[in-house]
Amino acid sequence: MTENNPTAPESLDSLSYEEAREQLVAVVGRLEAGGASLEESLALWERGEALAKRCEDWLEGARKRLATARDASSDGGAPASGSPTA
Repeated sequence: MTENNPTAPESLDSLSYEEAREQLVAVVGRLEAGGASLEESLALWERGEALAKRCEDWLEGARKRLATARDASSDGGAPASGSPTA
């Protein structure tokens, strides 16, 4: 997928969060600019929805990893980073 064609098919699974977000911003920009045919607008919308879902999945995975790390550090007996000691 190139920046010039955000609707070109590409496996979303291979995109990093930053790549998916960058492509989503490009899709939104093209939709906001107008001038696209109805068919192209629908394809852009669908691609944007898929990219947004990819970003949400990445963020949810990051939240889970942070929660796991936080739980592991608090289970180890040492206070979590930034936690006040009693």
